[in-house]
Amino acid sequence: MTVAPPPCRPSASPGPADRARTLQAGDMADLAVGRALTWSERLVDDDEVVILLLRPSPWYVPLASAGGLLGIAAFTLALAWMSTRSWAGWTEAQAFALGAGLALVRLGWQCIAWFNRLYILTDRRIIRRMGTWRITVFETPLRRIHHASVFATVRERLFGLGTLGFATTDSEYYEAFWVMLRDPVTVQRIVVNAIKRYGR
Repeated sequence: MTVAPPPCRPSASPGPADRARTLQAGDMADLAVGRALTWSERLVDDDEVVILLLRPSPWYVPLASAGGLLGIAAFTLALAWMSTRSWAGWTEAQAFALGAGLALVRLGWQCIAWFNRLYILTDRRIIRRMGTWRITVFETPLRRIHHASVFATVRERLFGLGTLGFATTDSEYYEAFWVMLRDPVTVQRIVVNAIKRYGR
């Protein structure tokens, strides 16, 4: 397996190619590179060139957990309110301690989900690995990718994130997503350049 810079032409002034190289280097540093490369080595062939190796932004952990954390907060407040009743067998402090414990468990579970998400672009295909109890891997050759589009929800835009969706020539729908990426437009440009160079 070879790790290569994005397939962009060099430019004298900072352009998409320079930003792409900076993004790749920065993101790989944030990934715990050794572990990420170990996983990618299991997913790609020895003669395959890795162009991008990414995980979602760390913001994925709190943002993806937001709904569960709100539910835990409401449950905790309800328990704390009920603790003032004579029939309650717990104190307000115990209610908040339980809520804090549940929140930590929820965030810990999402950390596992974040660690198990790996996005790889090679000179042959795109790969998405994800899962907690069961790991699933999606892959498709570059020549089959019909669209690579950027989507951004309100919460993603607030944190400068976006999601990259992939549609293949065999489907009218987006079949795979790289979620909550930093600088998703630059990532899309790298993917499109790779498709033009290697997938045609």
